[in-house]
Amino acid sequence: MSIGGEGGYGDDRDIAAAGTYGRGRTRRLPDDEAVVDVYDEPRRQPPRVGRSMVTVVGVVVLLIAAIAFANRDGGASSGTGGGGAGNSENAARPTAPTGERPVTSRANGVPAGFAHTEQGAQSAAANYAVALGGTGMFETEHRHMLVDTLYTPEAAARIKGPQDRAYSEEFFTRLGLTPQGEAPEGTTLVSRTVPVGTRVTEYQGDSATVDVWYTGLIGLAGEESTTPVTTTWKTWTFELRWTGSDWKIADDSQQDGPAPVPGDLRASTAEEISKAVEEFGGMTYAR
Repeated sequence: MSIGGEGGYGDDRDIAAAGTYGRGRTRRLPDDEAVVDVYDEPRRQPPRVGRSMVTVVGVVVLLIAAIAFANRDGGASSGTGGGGAGNSENAARPTAPTGERPVTSRANGVPAGFAHTEQGAQSAAANYAVALGGTGMFETEHRHMLVDTLYTPEAAARIKGPQDRAYSEEFFTRLGLTPQGEAPEGTTLVSRTVPVGTRVTEYQGDSATVDVWYTGLIGLAGEESTTPVTTTWKTWTFELRWTGSDWKIADDSQQDGPAPVPGDLRASTAEEISKAVEEFGGMTYAR
């Protein structure tokens, strides 16, 4: 049994206080009157702070905190036009985004017109990886258009043949596609590149080497699919050249990883994946 019941010590202490100090020796008056003790000497009441004053002080404190936070955030996201130099916080966080819009135009559906800077080269590489990792690469005419748009003329002429041989009927069959590279009825071809970060390993004004770390989605979503959609982790290295108006790919290569430990999430159904691919559109990636 607890002391004082559910109310704790409250009732007993009230009773004890009344017995110790006597009854009727003090009394509490309304707030606007003085409190008189047994010797009839008025006690001073502490000044009362109005609600309006409390509100004003609270607003001022919030404004100061908001201004401090905005200044801190602005300093962290600002960068120079080149993207390679900035304040000390940016130097310590090389993958931090700048928040600047990379381009406003497109060429054959691909973002174009990137800045002649390190930041522009990184934005170009990220967006080129997205275009070259999409489903358009499975159709010959569209693939050739992308290559002509994104590569230098010399590089485009060099890689078209090997690419055509790579996207062969044998490859399509292994992936579960038709010989023409199309998804069978009732299935959805999923092929996406999702950049995670970029870095410049070399920059000399009109040339840049940029690594794009990305995760990829590849496979067929469908109840009858024998090649379900899986994820990959790779690093795509682009050697870029400035052509006078934009960055173009002079050469590129890929390697596996870095790959994180897979999570414990339940794999989505083929229907959920197909719906997601149809409803979630792509984005323009900025450094």
